[in-house]
Amino acid sequence: MELSDVKTILATDCGSTTTKAILIKKEGDEYRLQVRGEAPTTVEKPAEDVTRGVLNAVGEVEELTGRKLIADHKVLVAEGKDEGVDIYMSTSSAGGGLQMMVAGVVKTMTAESAQRAALGAGAIVMDVLASNDGRLPHQKIEAIRRLRPDMILLSGGIDGGTISHVVELAELIGAADPRPRFGAGFQLPVIYAGNKVARPIIEGTLGEKTSLYVVDNIRPVLERENLGPARNEIHNLFMEHVMAQAPGYSKLMSWTAVPIMPTPAAVGAIIQTIAEREGFEVIGVDIGGATTDIFSVFQKVFNRTVSANLGMSYSISNVLAEAGLPDIIRWVPFPKSQLDERDLRDRIRNKMIRPTTIPQTLTELVIEQAIAREALRLAFVQHKELAVGLKGIQQERTISDAFTQTMTGETLVNMLTLDMLVGSGGTLSHAPRRVQAALMLIDGFRPEAVTFLAVDSIFMMPQLGVLSTVMPDAATQVFERDCLVRLGSCVAPVGNGKKGQTCLKITADWPGRGHVEEEVKYGEMARLPLAVDERVKARLDPVRPFDLGHGKGQTLEAELEGGVAGVIFDCRGRPLNLPQDETARVDALQRWLAALDVYPNHGSSEAA
Repeated sequence: MELSDVKTILATDCGSTTTKAILIKKEGDEYRLQVRGEAPTTVEKPAEDVTRGVLNAVGEVEELTGRKLIADHKVLVAEGKDEGVDIYMSTSSAGGGLQMMVAGVVKTMTAESAQRAALGAGAIVMDVLASNDGRLPHQKIEAIRRLRPDMILLSGGIDGGTISHVVELAELIGAADPRPRFGAGFQLPVIYAGNKVARPIIEGTLGEKTSLYVVDNIRPVLERENLGPARNEIHNLFMEHVMAQAPGYSKLMSWTAVPIMPTPAAVGAIIQTIAEREGFEVIGVDIGGATTDIFSVFQKVFNRTVSANLGMSYSISNVLAEAGLPDIIRWVPFPKSQLDERDLRDRIRNKMIRPTTIPQTLTELVIEQAIAREALRLAFVQHKELAVGLKGIQQERTISDAFTQTMTGETLVNMLTLDMLVGSGGTLSHAPRRVQAALMLIDGFRPEAVTFLAVDSIFMMPQLGVLSTVMPDAATQVFERDCLVRLGSCVAPVGNGKKGQTCLKITADWPGRGHVEEEVKYGEMARLPLAVDERVKARLDPVRPFDLGHGKGQTLEAELEGGVAGVIFDCRGRPLNLPQDETARVDALQRWLAALDVYPNHGSSEAA
């Protein structure tokens, strides 16, 4: 069947705990989501067959639609009939997803490029080995043996440069004699993406001990990264070596029309597709129970990072440890006298022990959302450190100079040019009120100038990501119409001033309000209702020293897009600094929450 003839699409995402299925159908000239089903993932005992969970999730879709989707204990693909679907595809992070180690000669250069390649392919990077990482050879060998990654990506050296250090890394991998996580009788896949001159020696060192694959150099010259070949090989090996050994995946692969993608790689694919089609600069975040993934496209460069220790259930105690209790409490609009720190720590630990529990009181909700702000903030700090321009350019190209240089690339992340910020994960997607999700995104990422905010309604970005690889139009239509919950625009002037001074003047003809001339003081927030798909042409006048991207005090004529949270004006300043005095901090938080109607009626569960 030609892709243009596809009318029904079934896509599943096999997560670590839950398998989600969505059915998409063509209505007229447009693809739309029909229904969604889910069931527990069954990759572990007692089932040890991922397809059981897939069939259970698809069975729920079958019940909801009345359309026969399962036959002979498999997904029914029946071209052009009133049963089954025209095409079926899947993503997966079950069994821990794709876990890799990367190795490179210089930690801040080739090793960092290898890390970007692995992360962009959807991997969790367990460790980064480098010739100059400060560890002794036996410590590196021990790390390889202990971690048991699914595969290793080895890079190092520009083409034609020195080979001694990358050969040493290969010898360490060979000495470790690593065993893969799945498939006891198989050799560990190693991808070599380094200096092409060293290939014969690398093949002699690792060819018999590992399953070695050679691709083009990640850094053929210092001034250029070439991540595509390594990422493609990672995807291929994920299917051949990792998925093929996991329980039930060989059966699942026989059902799908396109290769199974790692869940994070699929989310990255839909983020890239939207950025390319709309010409946007985008940040996407998925805050999960164990990790927080951040995706970005700036200057047409895609980056992904995984903060493997920052999550909202399994890793919630790590957020507490890394942020510190004071940084979490600063977002709580109650005096410290009303908070028992020991009780607060116990609440956080209970969430780690019982990850599926949800807040039962307003206090619990406020505390959980305070923790989410810090998890987002810390993960974003890590993302900005990796999403950088190439390091080492215009430096001495001898390896000794490369080891000692301190130059670092500047981050590509520019909040003034950011067009869209998209959140997903239970804390954001299932916040009782949508404006709570908007404020968590604003407090966690601190957007500047004019930024559009949205959340994934039911976390279908992975399925749409794998769909975008073969049917980008269909994926984009469902993403925009059914996946995104449009929260609205955020306007945030950059700069700091004196309390009480005018920060921003707003002039516009506002739907339902007529001609509006508003002023927002420094240190305050305001919210004006503007419905989904409504737009307003507004004149925004920041008062010096504030800046909306065109210079201090310079007017910005902007089209503001509405959403379920309306338009939020954040005049708290950038960088955002909360008051140090406790009374002033609590007062400020309560004013902001009241202005945006975040927790009305003391924590109503009504959605905004």
